[in-house]
Amino acid sequence: MKGLAPLFLGIFGTFAFSWVGLTVIPNWQIGNLNPQSDEEGTEIYPQPQSGMFQRGAHVYAANGCVYCHSQQIRADYIANDIDRKWGDRRSAPRDYIFQRPVFLGKMRMGQDLANIGARAPAPEGSPSPAGGASPSGAGATQGTAASPAAPPAASPSPATASATSHGTSPAAAASPNASPPALGQMANTAPGGSTPAAPSAQTPGAPYPIQTANLPPMYSAAWHHVHLFAPRSINPDSNMPSYRFLYRTRRITGERSADALQLRGSDAPPDGWEIVPTFDAKCVVAYLMGLNQSHPLKEVRSVGGAPATGGAPSPAAPGAPPAPAAGGSPAAPK
Repeated sequence: MKGLAPLFLGIFGTFAFSWVGLTVIPNWQIGNLNPQSDEEGTEIYPQPQSGMFQRGAHVYAANGCVYCHSQQIRADYIANDIDRKWGDRRSAPRDYIFQRPVFLGKMRMGQDLANIGARAPAPEGSPSPAGGASPSGAGATQGTAASPAAPPAASPSPATASATSHGTSPAAAASPNASPPALGQMANTAPGGSTPAAPSAQTPGAPYPIQTANLPPMYSAAWHHVHLFAPRSINPDSNMPSYRFLYRTRRITGERSADALQLRGSDAPPDGWEIVPTFDAKCVVAYLMGLNQSHPLKEVRSVGGAPATGGAPSPAAPGAPPAPAAGGSPAAPK
């Protein structure tokens, strides 16, 4: 009986010290962090995100994106995340104070997404977002859905002409309740009827795919929608599944929707039809566009250059070993 007291105290002490070291001390150190601001209180980072951002985070997690992508830039002395141009500094606890839960991740089948929003092309007439405040998720989604750099959509053909070209009777095409054709039966032409151009070649050693021909500007909201719908139209080697259930095919009535996806080849809908994102798809893209840790922090030293801002990465120097493959493509949830 005399040995039970020391045994009990030893077990209790082990759990007590573990709890203090793993819970109490970290919460004391970083549990009450506030946003960083300058002396004037105008440049505040981070800022609370929109409701679309929050909903997009739930859809992102529900579809398993957290299993293949991390959201943490490791220090340059630990890993080559900064060399891959995933960020210009390591992630810090202050980056996540408005995120619940935090999707740090522990495995990467695709690239890290901590700064995927910083790579979006700046709106026309606006400065580059690199090093600045993160773009608003909802605004970025709606403001770049129809990018000015993307080719204009051709006028849709009449419903009867569309039906004739796809083997459907004009009477069925004129019916307002006509069902959209299966995605596997899409015509092998671009929306305007022209033969799509071949995709650009992948730069050896590039940490993420380069801009693909006839698609929206890289990392724009419209580009993310195409990538979620048909990932292998951007990166043929991607192992990311297609999230077509987040989009719907509908008949064009009047003008083509500004939100309609700019697809080509076998992914493009037939004449008279268009593919548009659902609200959940818009929220996921708003979430991705809002992920931005490029703002400098006082407690973290920046290393290297600024993160990529939508342009293609520089090719690897001759004789230099290629960067490790990132597996899937940028926003490649799985």
